[in-house]
Amino acid sequence: MHATVKNVMTTQVTSVNGNTPFKEVAELLIAHGVSALPVVDGEGHVLGIVSEVDLLHKEEFKERYYREGYQPPLRTRLRHRLGQKGGDGRAKARGDTAAELMTAPAVTIRPHASIVSAVRLMSEHGVKRLPVVDADGLLQGIVSRHDLLKVFVRSDADITEEVRENILGHSLWTAPNDATATVAHGIVTLTGRMHRRGDAQLAARMIHRVNGVVDVIDNLEWDVDDTPAWTGR
Repeated sequence: MHATVKNVMTTQVTSVNGNTPFKEVAELLIAHGVSALPVVDGEGHVLGIVSEVDLLHKEEFKERYYREGYQPPLRTRLRHRLGQKGGDGRAKARGDTAAELMTAPAVTIRPHASIVSAVRLMSEHGVKRLPVVDADGLLQGIVSRHDLLKVFVRSDADITEEVRENILGHSLWTAPNDATATVAHGIVTLTGRMHRRGDAQLAARMIHRVNGVVDVIDNLEWDVDDTPAWTGR
């Protein structure tokens, strides 16, 4: 089983348009218990995303004292200067509509993208969620870091079945092969023997990629070491 974004994303998504007023955006965030909303045009194309942080700039940049001249911490200013998405907080503090508050363009992903791709995209752009769009940029759903964790709640029995039948039991391995696997809390322990060392190493790597696998303990033995000898060069 190789889960895709489509398998874990939320399809019932609350969105706003560019003209949605500040207070309505805040009310929707609270009412739906979410931290961000996609901003779409009249046809459903994703234009950007507006988050709690975008709205809170309104409070952050309020002057507590006369001519206070508040500046964000140096680390925050450097982060924006180095190109992280989010835009200028002071400018957003003056925003009154979703279009003036949103981060644009939004970092999006396609439904059939892999979970790995979604995780890497979130890490690369420092975001917690991704609007899911089709080939035309139309909103299909949203996937959050919380959604991506679903791949790890797969049952041990389900993982065991896939590993034994689809990987260790596959006909591509050179006989003899009596390798087997046990799974506990998502950790796969491999025991037994395969004919070639290269086969054993490849099997372990393939199992690492199975959705729901937390780790692989490789106790496999082999008869023939067919891996290239290290020359030290």
